[in-house]
Order: sequence, then C-alpha cells, then structure tokens
Amino acid sequence: MRICLVATFPPSGRQLNEYAFHIARELQRHSDVELIILADELTEYKFATDEHGKPLHADQRAELAGFNVIRCWKFGSLSTPVRLLTTIRKLKPDVVWYNLVFSSFATPDKPFAAFAGLSAPALTRAAGFYTHITLHHIIEHVDFAAAGVRHDVIMRLGTDLATRALLKAHSVSVLLPGYRRTLITKYSAQNVLLGTHGTFASIPTPPDFSKRGNPDQRILAIGHWGTYKRLETLMEAFPLVLKKIPNARLVVAGANHHTRAGYWESIRDAQPPELPIEFRGYVLEDDIPDLFQSTSVLVLPYDSATGSSGPAHQACEYGLPIVCADISDFRGMVTDEDMAVRFYKVGGAQDLADQLVAILQSPRLQREMAHHNFAAGVEMTMTSVVKNYLRWFALNRSKREIHDAGMLRERRRMWLRNLRTRNALPRWNLHSGLFERRPEGQIVFGQPPEYTQLEPCSDPFTWIGTTNATDRRHVENEHSNSGPS
Repeated sequence: MRICLVATFPPSGRQLNEYAFHIARELQRHSDVELIILADELTEYKFATDEHGKPLHADQRAELAGFNVIRCWKFGSLSTPVRLLTTIRKLKPDVVWYNLVFSSFATPDKPFAAFAGLSAPALTRAAGFYTHITLHHIIEHVDFAAAGVRHDVIMRLGTDLATRALLKAHSVSVLLPGYRRTLITKYSAQNVLLGTHGTFASIPTPPDFSKRGNPDQRILAIGHWGTYKRLETLMEAFPLVLKKIPNARLVVAGANHHTRAGYWESIRDAQPPELPIEFRGYVLEDDIPDLFQSTSVLVLPYDSATGSSGPAHQACEYGLPIVCADISDFRGMVTDEDMAVRFYKVGGAQDLADQLVAILQSPRLQREMAHHNFAAGVEMTMTSVVKNYLRWFALNRSKREIHDAGMLRERRRMWLRNLRTRNALPRWNLHSGLFERRPEGQIVFGQPPEYTQLEPCSDPFTWIGTTNATDRRHVENEHSNSGPS
C-alpha cells in the first residue's frame, strides 16, 4: 500500500510536525507500506529557537534520515493545492492521508492561503484518490478571543466553509467524542470517525521514580507557546509553590507558536533571576525521554484548548501525574482515555499552586497517578493507533475493489443484453453506462463504523488503595474512564 502523508514534518518546527514524525516512524515499520511524506518547505522563521532564544535557521535543520520526504508545498502560499495535486498525480498513491489543524497551511492573517490549503483534500478526492484526514481540532470548540484571533464573525463564516470543504474527504478522524458529535449534528456528516491521539512509544517504559525528586521536584510545562497555551498564570503560581516545596524547580520547554515569535523569551526575561526556572526552548526528539523521566508532574497551563493534548499523552507514556486547566475539551479527553488528572480553575494561580503542592507533598499520590496514567498510555500506543488506520484503509480498498469488480460485471451484462436486441436499453447510453456516478460523483460505501481501539491491552497496574480520603476522592473525581507544530 502506497501512502502519501501530507503534513508538516521535522525539522520544520511548525504545528503537528512532531505528531507526523511519530505517525511516519510507525508506518515505516510496516513492510507492506510504502510511505512518501509530502511536507512543508523549510523556511526562515523566528518562532523556533534554541535554549538561548536564538532563531534556528533553515541551514541548521537537516532532513531526518530514513524518510522519503518531498517538500512540495509552502506555508502561506496560494499555490499549495496545485502543487500538492501535481505531486500526488505523479506518485499515484493508494491513500492520501492529511494530518491537519486549521492553521496548517497559513495563519488567520492570510485567510485565502489557509482556505486554499484546506481545500486540497477535497481536490484530492475529486482527482480519484482515496483521501483521509486526521483533524486535530474543529473551530466550533476554539475560543477565538483566547487564541488571539480577530474578526470573529468573519472568521467563523470562513472556517464554516472550510469545515464543509474538509468533510468532502472520504473519511475524517477527530480525536474527541465531542468533536464528532458537533460535526454530525451541525454538518450532518456521515464520514466522521472517532480516533485516538495515542502515545508515541511503541513499547512504553515504566516510570523510574529514582529519577524524580532527586534532588529537585521538577514541574514541566511544554508546548507551542503564546496563543491559548500561556505561561502568565504558571509564573504567578510557581513562587507560591516554592513557599511549601523549597526544592521545586520549574522547567519550561517548547517553541513559540508560529504566530507569537518571542513570547516565551519575553516571559523568561520578566522573571526574577533567583527563581529556579529553566527555559529550554525547542527540545529535540532524542532529549524528550530524559526530560519526562526526570519530571515529577506535568502542568498544562492553558487558557483554552484546540483539541486533544499531545503533552498529556506523553505524560501517560512516561507515567507522570498531570495538573491541567479545567477546560471542557480536556475533561472529555480525561474521561475518554482514563487519565489521572487534577484540574485547576482557568487563570487561578492560587488554585494551580494548591494542586501542584498537593501532588508534590504526597509521594503516594504521585505514584498512584503515575501508575494510572502509565496504564492508560499502554492501551493507546502509536503502534495500535496506526494499525487501526491501516485496517481502515485496507477495508476501504477492499470495498472499492469489490465494488469496481461488480460494476464491471454489470456493465458487461448490459453490453451483452444490448447486443442481443435491436433496441437500446431504456435510459442507457455509452457514456452513462460506462461513467455513471452516484451522488456527489463518487461511490458511496455507507456510513463507516466508529473508529475505536481494536486491540485493547490489559491493564498491568491496579489502583492502589489509599487511606487519605481527601486525596483519593480528589483523584477519583478528577480522572475517569475513557487517537506537529
């Protein structure tokens, strides 16, 4: 099976490039899959910096070894759909898989370029290629004000049209149940699947508690900063944590959002130098395991959300407790994927500090939440996520082959019947007989089943009983049972 993965891809540094890397790495492990990555061109930009805040230039970013990457589209360009379609026609893949958010192809200040890119999946389907989209957020669940988007009404109208264009793909995966409900209810969509974000390791490594709290109790915040992922509340809360946890240390990692160059550097420069805060900038993939394994708790200091959280799934992969802003999308994620999380009120510095202190002061609570999140992570590895995608693609390829064979037999019978009579069959001619199409010009296979895990793993851990009623009740209430850049 030849698959073209359309995505931002390292060393691009743009949104979802890390997620595309993990998808691609897993696909490479399947000998029957030929993967070609159709990626964004590497350009000069200021939002990706090293640990000193210095921009990373294009000539400093080498292509990753072992991947077949064709950089055939440019961020912010109106020519993106034409260039993509030209490349896809040459490659003739069995599946074209888009990994997208609404700003994958351009920022809101270039709405026409953004819409042009988002129309590419519909054009790909119209060209006759099976087209699937993994859509990481939908606009109906995005707080435009918190994300810094202006012209709210106009943008809503434009993104409504863009959503309808995306739904012209053969199938669309979303990663939260609420997103699927919205697309079905508002747009009457019949091709939306519920996927899983997944953790990135094929074989997760259990947490090593000897690396935590030795000597520092590390609090990690990681992401693409500056829009809805913001650091002001965390900076206000951290001194409050230090009063009760003197050996606490805050690590802030990750690049700026591509629309907010210089954001985390401005936060760093505003902090008193005596505070134990380390700003790491963009963290290379090889350095991620040590960063997470030496962390005591992950914090998600968001003002709003635009989908399932990648850092939260990485926390599950490495077995970390999580403290998270109380946002409906995250509540749905925690419920759906069985994570152990303590929530704080959005913008509430004191509440955030209290939740962090409660975990850091209780080694037992740290272990319980860590074991629970690791058990959740074992059940949603990228290996099982990609297997489910490949099964879906193989199923639809089989359906197309069966349908095409049936159509050929039917056309042959019609030709033979027509040859035996002097009269043409009613309402039939050469063009309609050979090229008849169903509504919307495509074959309809029926409504796809819900996209779920097909091979759940057994839970290697059990919830450890606790005699502290407050801690136990809080954890049970804050997590529940439950797919780049």
